[in-house]
Amino acid sequence: MDKHTLTASIPHEALGDRLDVTLVTLFPDYSRSRLQKWIKDGNVTVEDTVWKSPKQTVLGGEKVQLRVEIESDLNAPAQDIPLNIIYEDDDVMVINKPVGMVVHPGAGNPDGTIMNALLFHDESLRDVPRAGIVHRLDKDTSGLMVVAKTIPAQTHLVDQLQRHEVERIYDAVVVGQMTAGGTVDKPIGRSPKDRTKMAIREFGGKEAVSHYRVLERFRNYTRVRVKLETGRTHQIRVHMASLGYPLVGDQTYGKRFRIPKGMMDEFVDFLRNFKRQALHAGALSFKHPTTGRKMKWKAEIPDDMFELLDVLREDIAVYESKMLGSDGFDYDYGVEVAWVTDEDIPK
Repeated sequence: MDKHTLTASIPHEALGDRLDVTLVTLFPDYSRSRLQKWIKDGNVTVEDTVWKSPKQTVLGGEKVQLRVEIESDLNAPAQDIPLNIIYEDDDVMVINKPVGMVVHPGAGNPDGTIMNALLFHDESLRDVPRAGIVHRLDKDTSGLMVVAKTIPAQTHLVDQLQRHEVERIYDAVVVGQMTAGGTVDKPIGRSPKDRTKMAIREFGGKEAVSHYRVLERFRNYTRVRVKLETGRTHQIRVHMASLGYPLVGDQTYGKRFRIPKGMMDEFVDFLRNFKRQALHAGALSFKHPTTGRKMKWKAEIPDDMFELLDVLREDIAVYESKMLGSDGFDYDYGVEVAWVTDEDIPK
């Protein structure tokens, strides 16, 4: 357990402010919820008197002492699991999570997670809530994640997330041919029909905003890039499905795919056997919690998504070669042609 005492003077202009609000200003390295807990636990002394209500108001000029007690809330074992670390310093770590790896231990996944690997890599992360994990990626989503190595760094990063200042950009392949990009602004919450799923919830959902643009079109499929403004559970998967363009391979919100006319059997088999959502967190950007410098990282899409894109590109090439006759004339107009007069008929 990390224990130490911090002291400060409450500014006179804080007259009438709540104690917890004042402490957030005086001790910005700790979140308001954590400070509220410490107040209720009797860890805050104002002018030699213990204050236990976050709602108590200050007069200004008082001396305040905060007893910081950080206990590890992690029972997860440290496990020697390789991590693809893109960047690391004393405050933060950026990792590239592989497909198929769970972030936190839970039902059905008691170990073998990112958290277990982090605790082996740096045992001091046991004293940081959630081993410093600031945001999650689904098991079958690959890509970049940031991990805070100290409580102050975690507090600052969470604050940036709440202010929508952390840039997270994803590559995805969806079922259907999109005509243009756009924005999905639809709240998300637990599905009332299935508590294991998320759903669009006009009432009771949390704000969720995704911006997307088209990168590449295929026959009945589209490669898109999605920028998150918020970060709700399964946000991209739910938002894309709500538009009628579920992610390729999404076994929860998709479960369907469209076989274009004349697609080769080997391509059809590949699509049928692509069993994870085609989603990759390819870019991550935030302000460093200590230096304040804007930092950005990128990670190439994994091999299985590269292969998926190659299959869809090859399908177009094969289809176009079939549609072009030996005389070089394109027979696939896509619409019926009605000849009206003799002049309309090509000679």
